[in-house]
Amino acid sequence: MTLIKSISGIRGIIGDGLSPAEIIKFTSAYAAYIKMISGKKHLKIIIGRDARVSGKMVSAMVSSTLMSCSADVTDLGLATTPTVEMAVISAGADGGIIITASHNPAQWNALKLLNSNGEFLSAADGQKILDLAENGKFEFADYLNLGTYQQDDDQLIQHIDRILKLPLVNLPAIKDAGFRIAFDAVNSVGGIALPALLEALGVKDILPLYATPDGHFAHNPEPLPEHLGEISRVVKENKADVGFVVDPDVDRLAIIMENGDFFGEEYTLVAAADYILSKTPGNTVSNLSSTRALKDVTEKYGGKYFASAVGEVNVVEMMKKQKAVIGGEGNGGVIYPELHYGRDALVGIALFLTHLAGSKKSCSELRRQYPDYFMSKNKVILKPGATPKELFNRIKEIYKDFSINDTDGLKIDFENGWVQLRLSNTEPIMRIYAEGKTPQQAGKYAGGIISDISEWTC
Repeated sequence: MTLIKSISGIRGIIGDGLSPAEIIKFTSAYAAYIKMISGKKHLKIIIGRDARVSGKMVSAMVSSTLMSCSADVTDLGLATTPTVEMAVISAGADGGIIITASHNPAQWNALKLLNSNGEFLSAADGQKILDLAENGKFEFADYLNLGTYQQDDDQLIQHIDRILKLPLVNLPAIKDAGFRIAFDAVNSVGGIALPALLEALGVKDILPLYATPDGHFAHNPEPLPEHLGEISRVVKENKADVGFVVDPDVDRLAIIMENGDFFGEEYTLVAAADYILSKTPGNTVSNLSSTRALKDVTEKYGGKYFASAVGEVNVVEMMKKQKAVIGGEGNGGVIYPELHYGRDALVGIALFLTHLAGSKKSCSELRRQYPDYFMSKNKVILKPGATPKELFNRIKEIYKDFSINDTDGLKIDFENGWVQLRLSNTEPIMRIYAEGKTPQQAGKYAGGIISDISEWTC
């Protein structure tokens, strides 16, 4: 298995690609880069990890390597990604490393790299770290200049306290609603974070599923409908008002309705935005592959919707530029800048429960108030020698009478949906995503594009 190196860090399978040598090399390169941009010889770095089995081992190597590079390490231990991000800010640290492979299976692990704002690195910054790692341009400290190590178990509490103090989180309404809530934490850090949050919100009737943070994932950890049959059954059989599902590092949130059906991965952000915009009208941002429903809801409140290239760092950059009051990604990632600029399932839960309580509706009734869109996700293999430029030019000519966005691949907007073509960075494939008012319409949009580019595909 080849180690996957990207601007956001490295990831791979433990024992087959992600080796101790690679972990040390990239951690050292990261420390060298942070020293270079900060001008400091001695750093302060926050680290945390999800619950996967390899986490302790990787964390030990990361912290020891950072110490050898003259960095004082504060280790949060088992911690959500947004908790680490917020801790970087509150501690005034120079950066942070999150040890998590997010929604990847249990044999994977990864290093996600943060800047001093507690945000993922830009493409330019990430590339510089990759270059430093490949060139080996980093130094280790002598024994008098080693960094220190300390643990901090208090950051989740501080994270939750910050959420409770948000003006638009209505604690009395949530408490008075008397919700019965189920959750699936896939045996990772959500098993610690979700009960703590729900109890702090005043929820007394909690039904945990896979809440032991031992890293033995009970099912595929990506929160998609095909992996969530058991939580759907728990919600329906126990007459829960709602079910929440998070990925291993708790930055993505999926919602199960009281009837056991999926609220819709794309609609987590839509519902949160609907609530926020009803109180603080403004602009919103999601990436180009996310549902048009967010645009519809934003315009209902008189705001403007903006689309960024795919990737959290691109969404955040656009949010800052357009002064968005909320944004995120259609994979269940809610970014609420009133708290911090990072996907955060915990604040997503607090906002959703406030919205649900205030609506006086069931979860399924709330979902029905949003416009229905359906997605079709496809990929095609490109023929050897196929040039994306030629392919894209052909599509632009065919669809010249429609709105076309080439910020990230190529996206064509139709009256009732859209289609997007994106090249893979690692394989000779083209991903083709489409959205329409019905599944058939989405399939028709995608099928039309696939037919149009058939001479370039296998």
